[in-house]
Amino acid sequence: MAEHSTISVNRNVLGLKRPVVLVGLMGAGKSTVGRRLARDIGLEFVDSDNEIVEAAGCSIADIFEMYGEDMFRDLEKRVLLRLLGSTPSVIATGGGAFINDDIRAAIRAQAISIWLKADIEVLIERVSRRNTRPLLKTGDKRATLTRLIEERHPIYGEADLVVESDEGAHETVVAKIARRLVEYTKEHS
Repeated sequence: MAEHSTISVNRNVLGLKRPVVLVGLMGAGKSTVGRRLARDIGLEFVDSDNEIVEAAGCSIADIFEMYGEDMFRDLEKRVLLRLLGSTPSVIATGGGAFINDDIRAAIRAQAISIWLKADIEVLIERVSRRNTRPLLKTGDKRATLTRLIEERHPIYGEADLVVESDEGAHETVVAKIARRLVEYTKEHS
């Protein structure tokens, strides 16, 4: 059974009119930080991976194993496009979502994107806590993450905002994001 993926608050303290979408590599803290950010700014939190699991009726690992990465990416795209069309919320995406040109264009048009950027040591420590990530099931985690950093960081760099997600408390990252969102909304209103 999938963990319920939304938290409703409905007080939108920043008056955001668009979703806030967190992007970045696995282990950057998108889900954990996203939950806390949504609570603090009064928006619903949605974890796109949980929405995919709910739509598919099986785990992401099972989707990869039974249908392959291409089928997963197609489902991910459909789910994210649906989420972007709903009311303002904080959306945590999977690590590969923003790499898709169509998803990135939709996020650019309909949301505020925030890249949670973490260094390799932080990522390795965080992803080593659980063995649930399909892209890390085989091979050396460091080598895989290093390759993903090289491939994806230039694309994540297209996000509207970049916030470092380091070893410190998640609340510190949430506070940085909230400050940056206030600045961003003032500049783009």
